[in-house]
Amino acid sequence: MDYISTRGRAPALDFEGATLAGLASDGGLYVPRTWPRFSAEEIAAMAGLPYAQLAARVMAPFVAGSLTEERLLELTTEAYGRFAHDAVTPLVQLDGQQWLLELFHGPTLAFKDVALQLLGLLFEEFLGRSERNLTIVGATSGDTGSAAIDAVAGRAKVDIFMLHPRGRVSDVQRRQMTTVLAPNVHNLALEHASFDDAQAIVKRMFNDQAMTGRFAIGAVNSINWARLMAQVVYYFAAGLQLGAPHRKVAFSVPTGNFGDVFAGYVAAQMGLPIERLIVATNVNDILHRALAQGDYSQGTVTPTAAPSMDIQVSSNFERLLFDLNGRDGLALAEQMAGFEATRAMQLTNAQREGAAALFASARADADEMASTIRWAWEHCGELIDPHTACGLFAARTAGIAAEVPVVTLATAHPAKFPEAVERATGQRPSLPARVGDLFEREEKYVTLGGTYEAVAAFVAEHASPKV
Repeated sequence: MDYISTRGRAPALDFEGATLAGLASDGGLYVPRTWPRFSAEEIAAMAGLPYAQLAARVMAPFVAGSLTEERLLELTTEAYGRFAHDAVTPLVQLDGQQWLLELFHGPTLAFKDVALQLLGLLFEEFLGRSERNLTIVGATSGDTGSAAIDAVAGRAKVDIFMLHPRGRVSDVQRRQMTTVLAPNVHNLALEHASFDDAQAIVKRMFNDQAMTGRFAIGAVNSINWARLMAQVVYYFAAGLQLGAPHRKVAFSVPTGNFGDVFAGYVAAQMGLPIERLIVATNVNDILHRALAQGDYSQGTVTPTAAPSMDIQVSSNFERLLFDLNGRDGLALAEQMAGFEATRAMQLTNAQREGAAALFASARADADEMASTIRWAWEHCGELIDPHTACGLFAARTAGIAAEVPVVTLATAHPAKFPEAVERATGQRPSLPARVGDLFEREEKYVTLGGTYEAVAAFVAEHASPKV
């Protein structure tokens, strides 16, 4: 399997190269040259597999040429051995149609752990084959940072610099990052910045030859293909439990950067029978507007109780547009250059029609978010976080046929957002015992101005050269 850029000009790479590179040299994102596809018989044969074995089976086509299937299974077994639930991503039934897929049983209580625990091991595996050092630069709206830091803290040949918008992540999210005191971990709190600002700084660094000439810049954000690859697995896990391949399933996905729901699109391309992928946004609704009206135009970020969705530029949407545009990288490069210049873009007819075949979308405001948290508690006895609530609101209002189960991805433990949950339900969720002392731990982070120059200077001073 090799990987090509969505913008058509970067050289193709194998899985190892794409994992270490993160962003393509032409500013595009790497995708597999072709989508592997399983037959219905092959999918049926996956039923009942333990999660680590299922993960190795689903991901094997993507890593061919870089890892053997035996080595991949060893890595998935290690990655998912740290999860607090033996099922790794268990399903919970809410009513006759609605289900929750709990993705928060990893070490940092969010869905990002499912991918990043494996990605940390992949970095270690590939760096161990050379003398190369890797400088990871990432932006987080809350959960990616803590999951990435946990995955690589203390690992040889890796430095990580994680940017977060100061004051725009929850206290739990911040502390899960800033209380990791490993010497290779650097937390950067950006003043007067949004997640979009932080993400723009990261993308610019990948294209700054002064930086890439000295440092091997790598990515842990969902711009890194390996992140998305690992997330494809839990769509298969849920689908198989609910009757796939003989029964279709719909998924509702709380969405910010479009990575998690794009993993569902990949699962559908691989043969998993998906009835609908429902893109759930909060009031920062660029994706809802794009899918409903064809209008992908950046607005102003509005801070909400679901900070991981407070995004107005969704990087992974480019991967979908590439596929829906006939995989014409040069045409997409022109389209994305127009967006980057004007912050506005209209989807083509082909892109709109292609998306409509599988995707629906919905927008949840603050009241709808809160009322859904309340409904889940009062009717189902389940505490859910604000992001999951956006997904569940979209799931319950999507009009999916009654015989089709609808799975909402529960992306974070409710204790990461205790104030919002308590306001809606009167119940204050407790942190699991394994992180119960979080507010007693020492914090360490650096506050910087939200400019590229400030971040680049800090990274240049503290990172290890590539060799």
